[in-house]
Amino acid sequence: MAKRAKAPAPRGRAAKSAKLRAGELVTLLDFVRYAVSRFVEAKLVFAHGTPDPVAEAAFLVCETLHLAPDQFETFATARVTAREAGQILDLISRRIASRKPAAYLVNKIYLRGLPFYVDERVIVPRSFIGELLDSHLSGDGDEGGSLIDDPDAIERVLDLCTGSGCLAILASRNFPNAQIDAVDISRDALEVAARNVADYGLQERVRLHRGDLFGPIGEARYDLIISNPPYVDAEGMAALPPECRHEPALALDGGRDGIDVIARILAEAARHLTEDGGLLCEVGRDRPVLEARYPALPFLWLDTEESSGEVFWLTADALR
Repeated sequence: MAKRAKAPAPRGRAAKSAKLRAGELVTLLDFVRYAVSRFVEAKLVFAHGTPDPVAEAAFLVCETLHLAPDQFETFATARVTAREAGQILDLISRRIASRKPAAYLVNKIYLRGLPFYVDERVIVPRSFIGELLDSHLSGDGDEGGSLIDDPDAIERVLDLCTGSGCLAILASRNFPNAQIDAVDISRDALEVAARNVADYGLQERVRLHRGDLFGPIGEARYDLIISNPPYVDAEGMAALPPECRHEPALALDGGRDGIDVIARILAEAARHLTEDGGLLCEVGRDRPVLEARYPALPFLWLDTEESSGEVFWLTADALR
């Protein structure tokens, strides 16, 4: 009787993990449950596009299997092949061992349902501004009152500290007739932004500029300025979790009290806004510091599904 041929010997961590777990983990849900247990055990931090270990585990499983996030439920009970199992287990191990944000491991993150390329040249996009573009700048008064009347009338938008370019790309979708200028001081970040702009075919509408805040745009004026600038204070920088230490410090460090860059934006924004323009700026937990330093400014604080008072709106009139 002929002997059955042996399977090739497993190689590397992925194959070893697959061999160790063969038959124990079967479906997508099994791997998500396993990942959640390991992530909680390792005390990982989740602040980079996935809010908790369950969401992160599902994200990593879907990316390994080339599934869109909204396809998880459809395939949750589907069986995973041995090869796929090895890849998933390897990714779980790398997430724990490296403490890198999951987005860096798969070079992708989703913002408002859209995929963007990311790597360690940029912070992982997680701004609340994307949601606010839909909820408060859509022209739909039924959603609690829009800050603008007609998105189609917005002709020029400026995205300061653009990083990966995701907010500039989202703005191009919200304001279909607008030309978008996106500025960042980091050459590395702009290389990532250029890739994302090209992926969405927006080279003619989204122009990237390298420089310090308003420096590269001269005397240009805009109907809308958006910014997610560095705003972590010195105490916060000293206490960053390992995941955040993989991100560029330049994109996080807001100075001693966190508002060094924000203060410069406030000082210069008025002369770069049109008469009816406005500034939308994310500041994290710096609201008390800003209100103490600028008691006369009528900040309008905007809430999102996952934040309260971390983004402000100021009109051109208020800034003047």
